[in-house]
Amino acid sequence: MSATRQQLRDIIDIVDSKELNVLYQLLIKFIPESPPLPDEAIAIAEAKEEISRGETVAHDEINWN
Repeated sequence: MSATRQQLRDIIDIVDSKELNVLYQLLIKFIPESPPLPDEAIAIAEAKEEISRGETVAHDEINWN
């Protein structure tokens, strides 16, 4: 027997809320990733270069107020 989308939704509805992150991590692996768009690929490459040069700011160093 093959599961239907509705059966999967019903199962999700009865999963303990403390376990939803585990379920999410499992399900997300089945979603295919799309390749980045050209401008996204450029931004990713630039970010990696900035990280390698130490040009980033640590999260805890930011004044969020």
